[in-house]
Amino acid sequence: MPVPAPNSSARAVVTGGSSGIGVALATELARRGHSVILVARSTGPMEELAATLREQFGVEAEVRGVDLSDQAARDELCKELAGREISILCNNAGTATFGKVIDLDPAYERAQLELNANAVHDLTLAVLPQMVKRGAGGVLITGSAAGNMPIPNNATYAASKAFANTFSESLRGEVKPLGVHVTLLAPGPVRTELPDPEDRSTVEKVVPEFLWVNTEYTARVSIDALEKNQMRIVPGLLSKGMSLAGFYTPRRIMAPIVGQMYKKLAGE
Repeated sequence: MPVPAPNSSARAVVTGGSSGIGVALATELARRGHSVILVARSTGPMEELAATLREQFGVEAEVRGVDLSDQAARDELCKELAGREISILCNNAGTATFGKVIDLDPAYERAQLELNANAVHDLTLAVLPQMVKRGAGGVLITGSAAGNMPIPNNATYAASKAFANTFSESLRGEVKPLGVHVTLLAPGPVRTELPDPEDRSTVEKVVPEFLWVNTEYTARVSIDALEKNQMRIVPGLLSKGMSLAGFYTPRRIMAPIVGQMYKKLAGE
C-alpha cells in the first residue's frame, strides 16, 4: 500500500525544517499536495517557507519552534503529534561535530546525541501507533553514510547516525506487513547553494565539487523512495562509496583512513 494520499486533515511533519534538506523535503511534499508541519529551533526561516508553500502549492503549513535536543520540549511536541493525523514523518533534524571527542564540549556532544538519535526515536514512537492503526503511513529517517563505519574525529555523529540507520532498517522489517513505509536516507555531502570561492568551509575545501549533490534532488529521490517503500536511498557518489566501504572494508583498516579525512574537516 502506498503512503497516504494528501488530505485536508493530515499533515506531513518535517524536522530540521528551517534549512537544507528539511526545506527541500517540505517543498517536495507540498508540491505533491501534502500539508506540512515544519519543526526546528529557528522560526523565522520556517515562517517564510510556510508562507511560500501556502502561496505556491495551496497547502496548509504550520510552524513549531522546538529545540528537539531538549527532552521536555520534545515531549510536548510528541504529545501534540500523537493526537494529530500524521501521514508522513520526516525525521531529518541533525547536527555534527568534528575533532577529538575529548576536546569537544561535552554538553554539546550530549545535545547532538539527543537530536540525532533520541529525537528520532521519540517522534517515531509518537506517530507510529496511529499509522499502524490506519494501516498506512510513511517514516523517512535521515541517517548518514557515516553511520556505517567508525570515524575518529567524528565519533558522536557517526555513532548517533549508526543508531538512526539501524533503527530505520530494523523498524521497516517490523511494520512493512502493517502497511507503514519506512525508508532510510543516507546522504553524503549535500549543498543548498554554490559557495563563494573566497569563503568556503573546511568541508567544501576537502570534498571535491563533483561529489556534492543538491537538496532538491535529494528530497525528490527520497520521497520517491518512501512512496516505493525502499529500505535505503543513498544519493551521491561519495555516500554510495562510503556505504560500500562501510559494509565491506575491515574496520581496523577503515577507521584510520577516514579518521585522517575527518581530522582535516576539524581543521587540524
